[in-house]
This record gives sequence, structure tokens and C-alpha cells, in this order.
Amino acid sequence: MAAAALNRTQERKANTSNGGFMLLLSLVILAALIWMVLDLIRYENGINGLGTVVLSIVFVLQLCGFYTLQPNEGAAVTLFGNYKGTDRTPGLRWMLPWYTRKKVSLRVRNVTGEKLKVNDKRGNPIEIAAVVVWRVTDTAQALFDVDQYQTFVDIQIETAVREIASHFSYDHSEHDEPTLRGDADQVSTLLREKLQERVSVAGVVVDETKLSHLAYAPEIASAMLRRQQAEAVLSARRFIVQGAVEMVEHALQQLSERDVVQLDDERRATMVSNLLVVLCGDRDAQPVVNAGSLYQ
Repeated sequence: MAAAALNRTQERKANTSNGGFMLLLSLVILAALIWMVLDLIRYENGINGLGTVVLSIVFVLQLCGFYTLQPNEGAAVTLFGNYKGTDRTPGLRWMLPWYTRKKVSLRVRNVTGEKLKVNDKRGNPIEIAAVVVWRVTDTAQALFDVDQYQTFVDIQIETAVREIASHFSYDHSEHDEPTLRGDADQVSTLLREKLQERVSVAGVVVDETKLSHLAYAPEIASAMLRRQQAEAVLSARRFIVQGAVEMVEHALQQLSERDVVQLDDERRATMVSNLLVVLCGDRDAQPVVNAGSLYQ
């Protein structure tokens, strides 16, 4: 038997009243109540006594219907468990006291995730954490479609970060693939998209995500540092050799075009070898004066 689908709740506007007008009405009722109490004390009229009781009940119920909303704050209204709508109008508000009101903040929230130890695409253990900026846009979904929406979002942030980390290598990926360290903007964009898919059921919008921490796990950090140093040395050597070859090629071309010296293949090879040694060596070249010929 297939599981029943979630009954999605959609936010709608609640029918509430302006609190200022109701406050003025409450003052009128209070004045009438005081007058009836004084009249009851003076004349001991039974009708006034009944009116006093009724006005007292009305006044108390009216006071219980007041509530306030701050900017970027909403109040979800329910009646015996049935959702009736959401009030987003800031200021003093009023509605019948037997309606239940639950306030929800609509402000932007900033969550700094904890450092997670996960494996990247290559299986290397890394530490990663993210900062997520989010806000509630649908109060009905946040309150009635998930249980404790703040905890729900926190758990989904951790799940999304773990998923994204497994899709990328920390660095030095093959075939020019994006990496966690080298393509932070692309990783953050994908993280926001994945997280938005997960938290949309809670009526939440993710405005921004950024990686706040990224490092190799301590047990492999030293080994990976040596690897990075070796790769940096190889990359520098490759660049040096490429430049040296271009310089030697340019030198031979200039010598040939200006007819400075005539070189056979053996002398050309010797000259290329000497130039490469000079250009690619770690130390300064020591000149040697050859008073004879190449073959003596």
C-alpha cells in the first residue's frame, strides 16, 4: 500500500481587526462598566447588576483579543486546530479571543554550520563548514508541514553540505573539473540550489550560502601539504623549461637570421644543451673560457 502524500498547507490572509479601533471601543465599554458599577452601588438595581456582569465578561474577552506584531513578523491563526490564515500587519491587532495565535519571525536568519568531517570525491577526509542565510516566506508550511522548522533547516544544511562535498575534489581534480578550493562560487551556488530543494517543504527561502571552512582532516593534512608542495615545484619547473625552450629557439633563430655564426648539428646540440643548463639551473652559471675549439 502506497504511503499517503503530505497534505501541503498554503498560507492565506487572516481576517483580523485594527487594534486601535478596538482599544477605543474597550475604553467606551470600561467607562460604561464603571458607570454601571457606581449606579449599582448607589441604587442597588438588579438590572444594573446583570448588566455589570455582562459588560465585565465582554471587557475581559475583549482585552484577551489584543496582540501586537512587529515588522517582519507574522501570526498564524487557528481555531480548534483548523488553520484560518496568517496576519502580517504590524502594530496593535485584535481578533476574537478563542482564536489561537502563534507568532513566526519572517526576518533573515544567519546560520553558521558546524565543521563536518566528510570525504571528498577522491575519498580524502576533509573538514568543511558553511554559512547559510535563510528566511521564512510561508508561515503555514513552516508551522504545519514540518515539525520544528528551525531544527529541520539545520539538519538539511548538514545533509546538503555532506552531499556537495562528495561531488567535488578538494583540489587538483582531473580533466579540469571544478574543485572545492578553486571554484568556491560554483560550489556555493550548487549548495544553495540543493538546499533550497530540501527546505522548500518548510516554506523557507535560502538567500545565500558560502563555505566558511575548508581544510584537509588533521590525519592527512601534513601528507597533503607535501603533495601540494611537490606539485607546485613540478608546475614551476614545467613553466621554467617551457620558457627556456622558447628562449633557446629564439636565440638560434636570431643567430641564423643575422649570420652571426655557422653551426653544424653537433655544435647546435651543444649550444642548446649549455643554454638549457644555464636557464633551467637552480644556481648561477659559472662561465668557462674555451681557448681552443669544440673538438680539442
